[in-house]
Amino acid sequence: MANTTEQQLDSLKQKYASVLRTIEQQGVRLTHVHVQDNKLVIQGEAPSEEAKNKVWDQIKLVDPQYSDLTADISVQAGATASASPGSSASGAGGQTYTVQPGDSLSKISKQFYGDANRYMQIFEANKDKLSDPDKIKAGQVLTIPSH
Repeated sequence: MANTTEQQLDSLKQKYASVLRTIEQQGVRLTHVHVQDNKLVIQGEAPSEEAKNKVWDQIKLVDPQYSDLTADISVQAGATASASPGSSASGAGGQTYTVQPGDSLSKISKQFYGDANRYMQIFEANKDKLSDPDKIKAGQVLTIPSH
């Protein structure tokens, strides 16, 4: 049994080889790379928001749905481009947020707006990535509209 997981890990590592290279080039410190539920799980800490975004750009190039990948890339505490209101990393009048395990749109809404009931604003801004406001996954990068 261990052999199939190992083979699966190898084939997923091959599929996402360019992503793993980007992670290395961007100085992302990986804490986990393993297979779980037939998905490649990558966890790590990026030195900056820009480095994290470059990794996500590469992931989307390999597989826009990243159907067999779970990536949880956080940004080191104290890194540049903090998520303070008014600082815009995306240039679209908002900011991005990487979904953490246990998050919900209402929890994220409360964090950014101080009001859990404004979660639909976040959902509307991310309709390209989300099909249902109750179905978000750790590792997804959401656009948080500034309102």
